[in-house]
Amino acid sequence: MKNNKLSGAPVFKNDEEGAAVPSHALGTRLRPDEENERYRKGTACCAPTKEKNGEARPYTLKADAGALWKQIEDVVVPQLGLSVIDHVVYSHLVRHSLLEGKRRLHFSIPWLARNIRLSVCPTREAVRRLAAHGALRLIERSKAGHVAEVRLPEEIRGVRAKTMEARNGTQPTSVIEIEDVDFLKSPELRRTIHEREGGRCFYCLRRITPRMECLDHVVPRAKVRCNSYRNLVSACMECNSQKGERSAEEYLRWLFREHRLGAAELKDRFRKLELLAAGKLRPEIKN
Repeated sequence: MKNNKLSGAPVFKNDEEGAAVPSHALGTRLRPDEENERYRKGTACCAPTKEKNGEARPYTLKADAGALWKQIEDVVVPQLGLSVIDHVVYSHLVRHSLLEGKRRLHFSIPWLARNIRLSVCPTREAVRRLAAHGALRLIERSKAGHVAEVRLPEEIRGVRAKTMEARNGTQPTSVIEIEDVDFLKSPELRRTIHEREGGRCFYCLRRITPRMECLDHVVPRAKVRCNSYRNLVSACMECNSQKGERSAEEYLRWLFREHRLGAAELKDRFRKLELLAAGKLRPEIKN
């Protein structure tokens, strides 16, 4: 039996539902009393139950803290170009999710900001940038808090492709996934973003002609190097110029104060931003 610890990183395989889990976790059985005791003490990592032939079969998902931290420092941060704030936020979320055996984490921005000793606004922007990078998958956003899936380094698409290429010495397979697409790469891809908005400015909702439309980064490009469909919207030239380096939320509130958006329209725009960050406003890529 080969010792996977020599590689310095956990080895992942697919379980029966296609989820990436460490190979040593597949098929690991625990007695019910042992499993309950581990959860009571808080030492269990992740033990979802699968039904097979009518028998409950728990397995554990345990992250190697040392190897995980090396991957974050040596792979994720440089390859994604994370800022210091993004790095701290991602590490803190990993600490309270993957290292405690949770795939999903329910948290509030004030709780996160208080723990890392930052103000709320930069913390919220860091969460949005991490979602745009694919390090987080925002499942739900509400006043009660966020529900997010914190991804392992090998589950982040851009990092995963580069990691596999480095390990195998080969180019990754040319399977195009929408999360990997740079939507500023070609006129055809840019057009899909405009078509998603239906010929209206995402911010002020005015109809715009093709000659007056442009693409705007929801999180300013100076703060995140990401041209994902989650971070691009169709905007009129006026809104694109006026928004500048402000966040989308801040600019929308300014439009409301200037009476260019009504209360219902402002609420709808915030809902659209949440759907965009959660990956639910996908443009249609035509083959």
